[in-house]
Amino acid sequence: MKKLFVVFLVGILFSVVINKQQACAQNVRDGIYDKENIPGKRPIPYRDVREADVMWKKKIWQIIDTREKMNHPFYYPLVDMDDRRSLISLIIYGINNEGLTAYKDDEFKEIMTRDEVYAEFDALADTQQVVNPETGFLESRVIEGELRYDEVYQYELKEIWYFDKVHSTMRVRTIAICPIRRYMDQETGQIRKVQTFWVYFPELRPLLARQEVFNRGNDAQRISFDDIFMQRRFNSFIVRESNVYDNRSVTQYMQGINRLLEAEKIKRELFEQEHDLWEF
Repeated sequence: MKKLFVVFLVGILFSVVINKQQACAQNVRDGIYDKENIPGKRPIPYRDVREADVMWKKKIWQIIDTREKMNHPFYYPLVDMDDRRSLISLIIYGINNEGLTAYKDDEFKEIMTRDEVYAEFDALADTQQVVNPETGFLESRVIEGELRYDEVYQYELKEIWYFDKVHSTMRVRTIAICPIRRYMDQETGQIRKVQTFWVYFPELRPLLARQEVFNRGNDAQRISFDDIFMQRRFNSFIVRESNVYDNRSVTQYMQGINRLLEAEKIKRELFEQEHDLWEF
């Protein structure tokens, strides 16, 4: 009888300790207030544009290189931490949990499955024969692949630049975004760079609006990824413009320093176009 009483008493003490630990864990807050600004934010709606309002437009493809200091918020953190994550981590989260659609090209003709996206990163689960240390026999075991976010250091944007005659301004509308993976090919030992998949940018915007970005100057005044894109708070360079030659990229007809000069030439033509429309 005494043993049963002791066991019962120990059980009660154990449950009290567990409940106290859970209560303490619930009361722990890494901060001094609950954040509500960014997590509950919605993307600012696009302006209505009619065909008759557009005097001029051109499709432009640009590259965001996250190795540049200004673009570091797209790349870091490499591992999700606190309330921050990298852009590729956010996109993969959207594909896995928010129904975000991935496409094989920037014209959205073919949809990619989740496994096809992971295959682009060589991160598919693989079944391998391993030795069971207890029995000594071979058995099949599923080995989960590792999706390395640090391999994505560039993003390609597909944009439309247009002149709105109603507001007399040159505007930019981002249509699609593509993470670019840079990795070492294990078979050849060479560095490869590939486009992984495309995402329709307006579909991605609600997710971008709810994810805050690190602010070097003030942790209390952070903005969202959507703010960065809409306010153009990044540096990029042009790699392609719409043209009669199947929208070929600059690299197909220019090499070396001439590629950068051609990109600057296209950028200069965009601003000159706006100036000419204002002039006349």
